[in-house]
Amino acid sequence: MNVKEFFELSAGKWFSHRTSHHLAFKQSEDGKSDIVIEILAADHPEVIKLCQQYEIEPDTASCGARVTWNGTMEWDEEKHEGSTVLATVPNADNPDEGKLLREMGYAEKAPVAGSYKIGDDGALTLITEYETMWSEERLWFASPNLRMRVSVLKRFGGFSMASFTSEIRMGSTDASRMATEAANTATS
Repeated sequence: MNVKEFFELSAGKWFSHRTSHHLAFKQSEDGKSDIVIEILAADHPEVIKLCQQYEIEPDTASCGARVTWNGTMEWDEEKHEGSTVLATVPNADNPDEGKLLREMGYAEKAPVAGSYKIGDDGALTLITEYETMWSEERLWFASPNLRMRVSVLKRFGGFSMASFTSEIRMGSTDASRMATEAANTATS
């Protein structure tokens, strides 16, 4: 699986349940979200704009996505909602690795570029260095309609958080049908 196929299999609406462990405070917190992932072609105007923002040739992008979320966290009553555009730019010599450009970061609300790697097992690993923190996230499909995610967030100075997230696809989509067919082909 390459990064474009991973993104295509991720398209659709997902229910996300996350448990975060705040290691410095020795506390955990649950969160729930609805996430919508819309695939954008490499030549989509928003992908081109994002590449230009990072001074990267737009024709080197393999794909993009718009991710929208709406959720809540256990510790606060505040709604957590927003959206961002992502673009993948594979390394010329190894397309299983490359840059992941984000219009808005996950841990800090500012544009950020990280790196990605697709493993032999089809899992996607994302590493992002922000101005004041570092994150590593690993995503994989347990089945076509169940995606798992683990992440570690380290702030400079020692504060850390680890989280586990399960995401269940809500309804059937072209992406879920493609994922099911790919899984069935792999087991035959």
